[in-house]
Amino acid sequence: MGRVLFQSERNALLLIDVLRSYVAPRKFQLHDFVIMPDHVHLLLTVTGDTTVERAMQLIKGGFSYRLKKELGYLGEVWQRGFSELRVNDRTSYLRHREYMAQNPVKAGLVDSPEKFPYCLAYLAKQKQRGLKPANDCMDSARLKSGPDTDL
Repeated sequence: MGRVLFQSERNALLLIDVLRSYVAPRKFQLHDFVIMPDHVHLLLTVTGDTTVERAMQLIKGGFSYRLKKELGYLGEVWQRGFSELRVNDRTSYLRHREYMAQNPVKAGLVDSPEKFPYCLAYLAKQKQRGLKPANDCMDSARLKSGPDTDL
């Protein structure tokens, strides 16, 4: 709907916290994400009885609820629906991750992906350097950087 809700650090960090809140109890496995000012890219695997539709309902509903309750936001938050692409092999997986990583660069927000603070790569790098990511979003979540690698 053309809103730039995520240009606010507060809103972007809230979405990261919402993602963490569903990854921790293993509602889905989150391999990568990039939170752009006006949209979000997620690379996830659904687990158990969770469908992609249910995962998106949790994320969108959880964020909307918390944005309204905690921050007093009154407007509509999400557009209807979402785009879904299936990743069928490692080559496709790596291509999607690269596309996501380059999104903030192509938008002119940073000159390299690891400098963009609202993505998994940045948070992982902060954690590797021993720095606590904003909102402690990496400490209690098992966010995956690849098929078999815990951060």
